[in-house]
Amino acid sequence: MSATPKQRLDQLWAKGRDFLGTEYAILGGAMSWISERHLVSAISNAGGFGVIACGAMTPELLHGEIVATKAMTDKPFGVNLITMHPDLDQLVDICLELNVSHVVLAGGLPPGAAIKKLKDGGAKVICFAPALVLAKRLMRSGADALVIEGNEAGGHIGPVSTSVLAQEILPNITDVPVFVAGGIGRGETIVSYLELGAAGVQLGTRLVCASECIAHENFKKAFIRASARDAVPTVQIDPRFPVIPVRAIANQGTEEFMNTQRSVIEKHNAGELNQQEAQLEIEHFWAGALKRAVIDGDVEGGSLMAGQIVGTVKSEQPMVDIFSELMEQAYASLNAR
Repeated sequence: MSATPKQRLDQLWAKGRDFLGTEYAILGGAMSWISERHLVSAISNAGGFGVIACGAMTPELLHGEIVATKAMTDKPFGVNLITMHPDLDQLVDICLELNVSHVVLAGGLPPGAAIKKLKDGGAKVICFAPALVLAKRLMRSGADALVIEGNEAGGHIGPVSTSVLAQEILPNITDVPVFVAGGIGRGETIVSYLELGAAGVQLGTRLVCASECIAHENFKKAFIRASARDAVPTVQIDPRFPVIPVRAIANQGTEEFMNTQRSVIEKHNAGELNQQEAQLEIEHFWAGALKRAVIDGDVEGGSLMAGQIVGTVKSEQPMVDIFSELMEQAYASLNAR
């Protein structure tokens, strides 16, 4: 008797499910101001793996967020830490103290000491690999799993598309689970990356309009109205001053960022800010602009960080319905094989 589509899917992402301890090998992308206790617990309760976005949180705030999330789900979830956070060591301690099972290290090459400390404390470490050479290096440093994210994604992006990264990395990295992210919004796409060798996927934009998500109604409406072509990356004004591109739905805030970038470059050129201070000022702009849009509902002046897959987001749905829809599409795709 031939296997059912569900059995085939379970087999395809068995490595990812075992690693995460979940029904579905779907990581929630860590989105600042969005990936907090409500969305994270909803993802985990629906069978995926929610991830708290620590972002610029203080150790005390992160402690409270983890405790609050544990009160809302008894399922596995993780925490995403930004490697450039000045209190990274304390944040690692908080995660270990509260028995967080998986920690994602993002926003730059993670320090070997942080990886070692997390692993010694019993946590599994997930790192972002923007190229094959870095994927191999991260594995040597002790990463337990990798995420490869293409530039179709929302927020801070790299230069390479998801499909190219998948072909570069998946055939060559087989010792640890690799999760694919960027531009994924349907079950058929999930199946295609699993068949290429992925252990699972990471979704962000597709989950923003979950009814459990605390994002402002205006923010969700902007997602539902947007097409793929509306989610565009920011432009770097001065090649001497590298700014990581950010993909967001174009609005007045996009213009405001260009002006902020010009102002910061002028300060840097005048010797008022060093490179790190200038970069930090840019990051503070995004943190503030994103909060204005997500929390306050300022969808004109705030930042509407979104991936190109935003064009497939058509309504607000409970998380369990989003996952059911994805599974139905995946099963239909496998059934047609």
